[in-house]
Amino acid sequence: MLPIVMTAIDYDPLARGYLSNLARPTGNVTGIFFQQIELATKRLQVVTEAFPDLRAATVFWDESSADQWGAAQSTASALGLRLFGSKLHEQPYDYEQAFAQAPSDHRGWLFVMTSPFFFRDRARLAEFALRHRMPSVFAFREWVDAGGLLSYGPSITGMYRRAADYVDRIARGAKPSDLPVEQSTKFEFVLNLKTARAIGLAIPTALLLRADEVIE
Repeated sequence: MLPIVMTAIDYDPLARGYLSNLARPTGNVTGIFFQQIELATKRLQVVTEAFPDLRAATVFWDESSADQWGAAQSTASALGLRLFGSKLHEQPYDYEQAFAQAPSDHRGWLFVMTSPFFFRDRARLAEFALRHRMPSVFAFREWVDAGGLLSYGPSITGMYRRAADYVDRIARGAKPSDLPVEQSTKFEFVLNLKTARAIGLAIPTALLLRADEVIE
């Protein structure tokens, strides 16, 4: 069988049946697992802990990020947070139209699930949130570099380097079943203080101290 090195960014390969064990993959599939479904709930926890007055928010999601949206929904009620999910459909995504569907009391914060299309649109999404003077929460630092408020997740460039290493090892003769699926062990919390000032948001000191990097 042809060896497959996956980069499971926005899905759970176990839940989809691509493999049955991360530590001991069987068959011809191994690779990198970004754990974004778990991280979708973790981001909610991080933000609601830092901003306890936060009660409602809008979530942008699409077909690729449906599992993340489901996980966020399941966690939100326990955090005292009401979420309005606005699903994006046809390309190019119309973020203004999607946001207009949200109830007015949900338009104070924006959470964006991760998908290839949202990543492609990271500059548009950052600009959209800035224009609406709205705090925005993302999966990867690339959104924050583009002007988003904050992100919490693994290094996407670092994880892809690890995937390339897997390809190299298989090309040299390793079997996929000999290579455990690698999960993220380090998560970056990146905060754009320039964006916070632009939208008039006071950042709690505890959140600043928690950040791995603050963009000023």
